[in-house]
Amino acid sequence: MMSPKIRRFYYAMASGLASVLALVMAPVKSAGADGKIVIYMQMGGDPGIASVLARTTGAEAAAKALGIELHEQYASWDTKKMIDQFKEAIAAKPDGVEIMGHPGEDAMGPLVDQAEAQGIIVTSGNNPLPNLEKKYKDKGFGYAGADLYAGGYLTGQAMVESGKLKPGDKAVVWDIFHQEGRSRSSQGVFDALEKTLGKGNVDKLDVTQDIDSDATKGISVMTAYLAAHPDLKAIGTQHGQLTAILPKILKDAGKKPGEVVIGGIDLGPDVIAGIKAGYVVASFDQVLYLQGWDPVMQIWLTKKYLIPGLHQDTGVGLVTPANVDKIAPLIQQGYR
Repeated sequence: MMSPKIRRFYYAMASGLASVLALVMAPVKSAGADGKIVIYMQMGGDPGIASVLARTTGAEAAAKALGIELHEQYASWDTKKMIDQFKEAIAAKPDGVEIMGHPGEDAMGPLVDQAEAQGIIVTSGNNPLPNLEKKYKDKGFGYAGADLYAGGYLTGQAMVESGKLKPGDKAVVWDIFHQEGRSRSSQGVFDALEKTLGKGNVDKLDVTQDIDSDATKGISVMTAYLAAHPDLKAIGTQHGQLTAILPKILKDAGKKPGEVVIGGIDLGPDVIAGIKAGYVVASFDQVLYLQGWDPVMQIWLTKKYLIPGLHQDTGVGLVTPANVDKIAPLIQQGYR
Protein backbone atom coordinates (compact mmCIF):
# COMPACT_ATOMS: atom_id res chain seq x y z
CA MET A 1 0.00 0.00 0.00
CA MET A 2 1.32 3.51 -0.92
CA SER A 3 2.38 5.56 2.12
CA PRO A 4 0.81 9.03 2.68
CA LYS A 5 4.21 10.69 2.02
CA ILE A 6 4.65 8.97 -1.38
CA ARG A 7 1.01 9.63 -2.24
CA ARG A 8 1.50 13.36 -1.59
CA PHE A 9 4.65 13.32 -3.80
CA TYR A 10 2.84 11.77 -6.79
CA TYR A 11 -0.11 14.10 -6.29
CA ALA A 12 2.22 17.12 -6.45
CA MET A 13 3.88 15.77 -9.60
CA ALA A 14 0.52 15.17 -11.27
CA SER A 15 -0.73 18.64 -10.34
CA GLY A 16 2.44 20.24 -11.76
CA LEU A 17 2.17 18.29 -15.01
CA ALA A 18 -1.48 19.24 -15.37
CA SER A 19 -0.58 22.90 -14.92
CA VAL A 20 2.10 22.72 -17.63
CA LEU A 21 -0.24 20.99 -20.05
CA ALA A 22 -2.92 23.57 -19.36
CA LEU A 23 -0.50 26.36 -20.25
CA VAL A 24 0.62 24.66 -23.49
CA MET A 25 -2.82 23.62 -24.71
CA ALA A 26 -4.75 26.70 -23.54
CA PRO A 27 -6.30 28.86 -26.27
CA VAL A 28 -3.85 31.52 -27.42
CA LYS A 29 -4.57 35.22 -27.39
CA SER A 30 -4.37 36.59 -30.93
CA ALA A 31 -4.03 40.02 -32.43
CA GLY A 32 -7.28 39.95 -34.40
CA ALA A 33 -10.32 41.71 -32.97
CA ASP A 34 -12.38 38.55 -33.44
CA GLY A 35 -9.67 36.30 -31.99
CA LYS A 36 -8.26 35.25 -35.34
CA ILE A 37 -4.52 34.80 -35.74
CA VAL A 38 -3.23 37.68 -37.86
CA ILE A 39 -0.38 37.17 -40.33
CA TYR A 40 1.43 39.59 -42.64
CA MET A 41 3.10 37.83 -45.54
CA GLN A 42 5.57 39.00 -48.17
CA MET A 43 4.73 37.59 -51.61
CA GLY A 44 7.76 38.96 -53.47
CA GLY A 45 6.68 40.27 -56.86
CA ASP A 46 3.34 41.57 -58.10
CA PRO A 47 -0.15 40.06 -57.79
CA GLY A 48 -0.97 37.42 -60.37
CA ILE A 49 2.43 37.10 -62.07
CA ALA A 50 3.81 33.64 -62.75
CA SER A 51 6.46 33.76 -60.02
CA VAL A 52 3.87 34.77 -57.40
CA LEU A 53 0.43 33.38 -58.28
CA ALA A 54 0.79 29.86 -56.87
CA ARG A 55 2.39 31.25 -53.69
CA THR A 56 -0.64 33.48 -53.20
CA THR A 57 -3.00 30.59 -53.91
CA GLY A 58 -1.27 28.44 -51.29
CA ALA A 59 -1.20 31.17 -48.64
CA GLU A 60 -4.86 32.01 -49.11
CA ALA A 61 -5.85 28.34 -48.98
CA ALA A 62 -3.94 27.86 -45.72
CA ALA A 63 -5.45 31.00 -44.22
CA LYS A 64 -8.96 29.84 -45.11
CA ALA A 65 -8.36 26.32 -43.75
CA LEU A 66 -6.89 27.57 -40.48
CA GLY A 67 -9.16 30.57 -39.91
CA ILE A 68 -6.36 33.14 -40.26
CA GLU A 69 -6.57 36.84 -41.11
CA LEU A 70 -3.99 37.19 -43.89
CA HIS A 71 -2.47 40.47 -45.09
CA GLU A 72 -0.55 40.09 -48.37
CA GLN A 73 2.40 42.35 -49.23
CA TYR A 74 3.73 42.71 -52.80
CA ALA A 75 7.06 44.41 -53.46
CA SER A 76 7.82 44.04 -57.19
CA TRP A 77 10.99 42.25 -55.98
CA ASP A 78 12.27 45.60 -54.65
CA THR A 79 14.45 44.85 -51.61
CA LYS A 80 13.97 48.32 -50.11
CA LYS A 81 10.22 47.89 -50.33
CA MET A 82 10.50 44.52 -48.60
CA ILE A 83 12.29 46.21 -45.70
CA ASP A 84 9.65 48.94 -45.51
CA GLN A 85 6.87 46.36 -45.61
CA PHE A 86 8.46 44.45 -42.74
CA LYS A 87 8.51 47.67 -40.71
CA GLU A 88 4.83 48.24 -41.53
CA ALA A 89 4.00 44.71 -40.48
CA ILE A 90 5.79 45.06 -37.14
CA ALA A 91 3.97 48.33 -36.47
CA ALA A 92 0.64 46.53 -36.98
CA LYS A 93 1.54 44.11 -34.14
CA PRO A 94 0.25 40.91 -35.75
CA ASP A 95 0.74 37.39 -34.43
CA GLY A 96 3.23 36.54 -37.17
CA VAL A 97 5.12 37.80 -40.19
CA GLU A 98 6.58 35.87 -43.12
CA ILE A 99 9.51 37.65 -44.73
CA MET A 100 11.70 37.03 -47.76
CA GLY A 101 15.46 37.06 -47.47
CA HIS A 102 16.34 39.08 -50.56
CA PRO A 103 17.46 42.21 -48.63
CA GLY A 104 20.01 40.07 -46.73
CA GLU A 105 20.62 39.32 -43.08
CA ASP A 106 22.35 42.61 -42.28
CA ALA A 107 19.25 44.52 -43.36
CA MET A 108 16.62 42.16 -41.98
CA GLY A 109 18.39 41.08 -38.79
CA PRO A 110 17.65 44.14 -36.60
CA LEU A 111 14.01 44.08 -37.67
CA VAL A 112 13.70 40.39 -36.87
CA ASP A 113 15.22 41.11 -33.43
CA GLN A 114 12.67 43.89 -32.93
CA ALA A 115 9.73 41.73 -33.94
CA GLU A 116 10.83 38.80 -31.79
CA ALA A 117 11.27 41.11 -28.79
CA GLN A 118 7.63 42.14 -29.23
CA GLY A 119 6.48 38.52 -29.31
CA ILE A 120 5.79 38.46 -33.04
CA ILE A 121 6.52 35.09 -34.68
CA VAL A 122 8.76 35.52 -37.73
CA THR A 123 9.42 32.94 -40.43
CA SER A 124 10.87 33.11 -43.94
CA GLY A 125 10.27 31.95 -47.49
CA ASN A 126 11.74 31.80 -51.00
CA ASN A 127 15.16 33.21 -50.10
CA PRO A 128 16.77 31.89 -46.89
CA LEU A 129 18.19 33.75 -43.91
CA PRO A 130 20.19 30.89 -42.34
CA ASN A 131 21.73 32.71 -39.37
CA LEU A 132 18.43 34.25 -38.32
CA GLU A 133 16.71 30.91 -38.82
CA LYS A 134 19.23 29.28 -36.48
CA LYS A 135 18.94 32.08 -33.92
CA TYR A 136 15.14 32.01 -33.68
CA LYS A 137 14.33 28.43 -34.68
CA ASP A 138 12.96 27.64 -31.22
CA LYS A 139 10.55 30.57 -31.60
CA GLY A 140 9.15 29.37 -34.92
CA PHE A 141 11.54 30.85 -37.47
CA GLY A 142 11.52 28.35 -40.32
CA TYR A 143 12.06 28.38 -44.07
CA ALA A 144 9.84 27.35 -46.97
CA GLY A 145 11.69 27.37 -50.26
CA ALA A 146 14.32 25.74 -52.35
CA ASP A 147 17.96 25.20 -51.57
CA LEU A 148 19.03 27.96 -53.93
CA TYR A 149 22.42 26.61 -54.94
CA ALA A 150 21.15 23.05 -55.39
CA GLY A 151 18.21 24.28 -57.47
CA GLY A 152 20.45 26.32 -59.70
CA TYR A 153 22.91 23.46 -60.12
CA LEU A 154 20.08 21.06 -60.99
CA THR A 155 18.88 23.49 -63.65
CA GLY A 156 22.39 23.79 -65.13
CA GLN A 157 22.76 20.02 -65.25
CA ALA A 158 19.42 19.67 -67.03
CA MET A 159 20.51 22.27 -69.59
CA VAL A 160 23.63 20.26 -70.37
CA GLU A 161 21.74 16.98 -70.69
CA SER A 162 18.55 18.11 -72.44
CA GLY A 163 20.24 20.80 -74.51
CA LYS A 164 23.03 18.43 -75.57
CA LEU A 165 25.68 20.96 -74.58
CA LYS A 166 29.33 19.92 -74.86
CA PRO A 167 32.80 21.18 -73.88
CA GLY A 168 33.65 24.41 -75.66
CA ASP A 169 30.04 25.56 -76.13
CA LYS A 170 29.32 29.15 -75.05
CA ALA A 171 26.70 30.02 -72.43
CA VAL A 172 25.59 32.93 -70.26
CA VAL A 173 23.86 33.02 -66.89
CA TRP A 174 21.56 36.05 -66.80
CA ASP A 175 20.60 36.58 -63.19
CA ILE A 176 21.14 38.45 -59.94
CA PHE A 177 24.76 38.10 -58.89
CA HIS A 178 25.05 41.19 -56.67
CA GLN A 179 22.62 40.23 -53.87
CA GLU A 180 23.62 38.34 -50.73
CA GLY A 181 22.02 34.90 -50.66
CA ARG A 182 20.04 35.38 -53.87
CA SER A 183 23.17 34.92 -56.00
CA ARG A 184 23.58 31.35 -54.78
CA SER A 185 21.00 30.09 -57.27
CA SER A 186 22.62 31.82 -60.24
CA GLN A 187 26.03 30.59 -59.09
CA GLY A 188 24.66 27.05 -59.04
CA VAL A 189 23.62 27.34 -62.69
CA PHE A 190 27.01 28.82 -63.57
CA ASP A 191 28.99 26.08 -61.82
CA ALA A 192 26.98 23.27 -63.42
CA LEU A 193 27.44 24.73 -66.91
CA GLU A 194 31.12 25.49 -66.40
CA LYS A 195 31.80 21.93 -65.24
CA THR A 196 30.91 20.64 -68.72
CA LEU A 197 31.55 23.61 -71.00
CA GLY A 198 34.89 24.51 -69.40
CA LYS A 199 36.38 27.62 -67.81
CA GLY A 200 36.02 30.79 -69.82
CA ASN A 201 33.03 29.50 -71.77
CA VAL A 202 30.29 30.68 -69.40
CA ASP A 203 29.59 34.40 -68.86
CA LYS A 204 27.80 36.14 -66.01
CA LEU A 205 25.32 38.88 -66.89
CA ASP A 206 24.06 40.67 -63.79
CA VAL A 207 20.46 41.87 -63.44
CA THR A 208 19.83 45.41 -62.23
CA GLN A 209 17.05 46.32 -59.80
CA ASP A 210 15.06 47.91 -62.65
CA ILE A 211 15.09 44.68 -64.63
CA ASP A 212 14.43 42.63 -61.50
CA SER A 213 11.23 44.62 -60.93
CA ASP A 214 10.24 44.85 -64.62
CA ALA A 215 11.78 42.14 -66.77
CA THR A 216 10.70 43.82 -70.01
CA LYS A 217 13.43 46.40 -69.39
CA GLY A 218 15.92 43.60 -69.98
CA ILE A 219 14.79 42.84 -73.53
CA SER A 220 17.21 45.32 -75.09
CA VAL A 221 20.03 44.04 -72.86
CA MET A 222 19.68 40.42 -73.98
CA THR A 223 19.00 41.39 -77.59
CA ALA A 224 22.32 43.28 -77.64
CA TYR A 225 24.10 40.37 -75.93
CA LEU A 226 22.84 37.93 -78.56
CA ALA A 227 24.01 40.19 -81.37
CA ALA A 228 27.47 40.45 -79.79
CA HIS A 229 27.74 36.67 -79.19
CA PRO A 230 26.51 34.86 -82.34
CA ASP A 231 28.04 31.57 -81.14
CA LEU A 232 25.94 31.48 -77.94
CA LYS A 233 24.43 28.03 -77.26
CA ALA A 234 22.65 28.44 -73.91
CA ILE A 235 21.09 30.96 -71.52
CA GLY A 236 20.57 30.02 -67.88
CA THR A 237 18.62 31.92 -65.24
CA GLN A 238 16.81 31.41 -61.95
CA HIS A 239 14.66 34.48 -62.42
CA GLY A 240 11.07 33.60 -63.26
CA GLN A 241 10.17 36.74 -65.17
CA LEU A 242 13.33 36.54 -67.28
CA THR A 243 12.58 32.90 -68.06
CA ALA A 244 9.15 33.99 -69.27
CA ILE A 245 10.44 36.57 -71.78
CA LEU A 246 13.46 34.69 -73.12
CA PRO A 247 11.62 32.55 -75.72
CA LYS A 248 10.20 35.66 -77.40
CA ILE A 249 13.58 37.41 -77.28
CA LEU A 250 15.18 34.46 -79.06
CA LYS A 251 12.36 34.18 -81.57
CA ASP A 252 12.52 37.91 -82.36
CA ALA A 253 16.30 37.58 -82.79
CA GLY A 254 15.73 34.92 -85.44
CA LYS A 255 16.80 31.96 -83.28
CA LYS A 256 15.00 28.68 -83.93
CA PRO A 257 13.95 26.36 -81.06
CA GLY A 258 17.01 24.47 -79.80
CA GLU A 259 19.50 26.80 -81.44
CA VAL A 260 20.02 28.54 -78.10
CA VAL A 261 18.63 26.49 -75.20
CA ILE A 262 17.09 28.04 -72.09
CA GLY A 263 17.20 26.72 -68.56
CA GLY A 264 15.04 28.72 -66.15
CA ILE A 265 12.62 28.71 -63.25
CA ASP A 266 8.90 28.95 -62.46
CA LEU A 267 5.89 27.80 -64.42
CA GLY A 268 3.84 30.63 -65.87
CA PRO A 269 2.00 30.44 -69.21
CA ASP A 270 4.89 31.95 -71.18
CA VAL A 271 7.36 29.47 -69.71
CA ILE A 272 5.05 26.55 -70.45
CA ALA A 273 4.63 27.80 -74.02
CA GLY A 274 8.41 28.09 -74.27
CA ILE A 275 8.86 24.51 -73.11
CA LYS A 276 6.29 23.20 -75.58
CA ALA A 277 7.86 25.21 -78.40
CA GLY A 278 11.31 23.79 -77.67
CA TYR A 279 13.04 26.95 -76.49
CA VAL A 280 13.07 26.08 -72.77
CA VAL A 281 14.63 22.66 -72.09
CA ALA A 282 14.12 22.76 -68.30
CA SER A 283 12.46 25.00 -65.72
CA PHE A 284 13.21 24.52 -62.04
CA ASP A 285 10.05 23.68 -60.09
CA GLN A 286 10.25 25.24 -56.63
CA VAL A 287 6.58 24.40 -55.84
CA LEU A 288 5.41 27.93 -55.06
CA TYR A 289 2.09 26.68 -53.67
CA LEU A 290 3.96 25.21 -50.70
CA GLN A 291 5.93 28.43 -50.33
CA GLY A 292 2.55 30.04 -49.68
CA TRP A 293 0.97 27.32 -47.55
CA ASP A 294 3.92 26.35 -45.33
CA PRO A 295 4.77 29.76 -43.75
CA VAL A 296 1.13 30.36 -42.83
CA MET A 297 0.92 26.90 -41.27
CA GLN A 298 4.28 27.45 -39.53
CA ILE A 299 3.07 30.56 -37.73
CA TRP A 300 -0.22 28.85 -36.82
CA LEU A 301 1.60 25.81 -35.40
CA THR A 302 4.02 27.94 -33.41
CA LYS A 303 1.28 30.22 -32.07
CA LYS A 304 -0.98 27.37 -30.98
CA TYR A 305 1.43 24.58 -30.07
CA LEU A 306 4.90 26.15 -29.73
CA ILE A 307 6.19 24.13 -32.70
CA PRO A 308 9.74 25.28 -33.60
CA GLY A 309 10.74 26.46 -37.06
CA LEU A 310 10.55 23.82 -39.79
CA HIS A 311 12.94 23.90 -42.74
CA GLN A 312 10.89 22.89 -45.79
CA ASP A 313 12.82 22.28 -49.02
CA THR A 314 10.26 22.87 -51.77
CA GLY A 315 12.69 22.68 -54.69
CA VAL A 316 12.49 19.07 -55.76
CA GLY A 317 12.28 18.82 -59.51
CA LEU A 318 12.07 20.18 -63.03
CA VAL A 319 9.43 20.75 -65.66
CA THR A 320 10.63 19.60 -69.06
CA PRO A 321 9.13 18.64 -72.43
CA ALA A 322 8.70 15.13 -70.99
CA ASN A 323 6.26 16.10 -68.20
CA VAL A 324 4.89 19.52 -69.11
CA ASP A 325 1.57 18.26 -70.50
CA LYS A 326 0.64 16.60 -67.19
CA ILE A 327 1.56 19.60 -65.05
CA ALA A 328 0.25 22.39 -67.30
CA PRO A 329 -3.44 22.15 -66.20
CA LEU A 330 -2.41 22.58 -62.54
CA ILE A 331 -0.27 25.58 -63.47
CA GLN A 332 -3.22 27.19 -65.25
CA GLN A 333 -5.31 26.76 -62.09
CA GLY A 334 -2.65 28.49 -59.97
CA TYR A 335 -1.52 25.45 -57.99
CA ARG A 336 1.96 24.88 -59.53
